[in-house]
Amino acid sequence: MPRFYVEGCQDAQTGITIMGEDVNHIKNVLRLTIGDTITVCDGAGKEYECEIAEISKEQVYANIVDINQNAAELPCNITLFQGMPKSDKMEFIIQKAVELGAAGIVPVMMKRTVVKLEDKKKDKKRERYQMIAESAAKQSGRGIIPEVTGFMSFREALQYAGKFDLLIVPYESADGIAYAREIIAQASNLPDGANIGIFIGPEGGFAKEEIDVAKEAGAKIITLGNRILRTETAGLAVLSILMFQMEQ
Repeated sequence: MPRFYVEGCQDAQTGITIMGEDVNHIKNVLRLTIGDTITVCDGAGKEYECEIAEISKEQVYANIVDINQNAAELPCNITLFQGMPKSDKMEFIIQKAVELGAAGIVPVMMKRTVVKLEDKKKDKKRERYQMIAESAAKQSGRGIIPEVTGFMSFREALQYAGKFDLLIVPYESADGIAYAREIIAQASNLPDGANIGIFIGPEGGFAKEEIDVAKEAGAKIITLGNRILRTETAGLAVLSILMFQMEQ
C-alpha cells in the first residue's frame, strides 16, 4: 500500500489533507483515484489507513478508515554517529541505517576524516541526506522519518550524546569478544525509549585520543571480531545485531 508522511496530522480523526510533491506522485505517478486506499504516517509512530475522497490540482483529501501504531519501530532509539567517509558512502550508510531501524544519523568530522566541506556544501549535503532518509523510511515501512542532523565535531557529538543511556564504540584495536557480547546484551535489555549511540570512525579509523575521550565520556569500547570492517560496514553490523536482538 502506498505510504505518505504528513506532519501535524496527529490529531486527525476523520480525514487528512495531503499537499506538496506527494499530490503529483499520487495523481501522475501512481495514478491513484477516488476510492483507492493509502497509508498516511504522522512521522511520530502512528499510521492511518485512508481512502482517497477528493483529488484536486493542489491537494488530496483522504478519509480515515483506521488508526494504528506503527509496528516497524524498535523499542529503543538508536543514533548512528558516523565518521564522515569519502565519496558517496554516506548516502549508502544513511539508507541502510534507516532500513535497519536507526532513529537518527549524525555526520561526524573526526581527526582522520579526509573529506573537507565548506559550510555551504554542508547545508546542501544535509538536505540531500535527509531526502535519502525519508525515501528509505517510506520504502522500509518506518513509522518515523529519522533525522539526519548537521555536521558535528567528535567532541560535539559526544556532548550531543551526553545523556544517552549507552554509547557503543567499535574499535579495531579492542579485544575481548565476551565483553562485546555483554555490552550488546546490555543494550538489548534497556527499557523501552532508552537512547543508544553507536560511534563509527571514518576510513582511517579513530585516533587514539578520540578513543580516550570517548572512554572518559563513558562509552563502551568493543570489538566486532577478528576482521577489520570498512566504515560503511561497521555501523550497519552493530545496527543489524541490535535490531535482531530488540525486535518484538
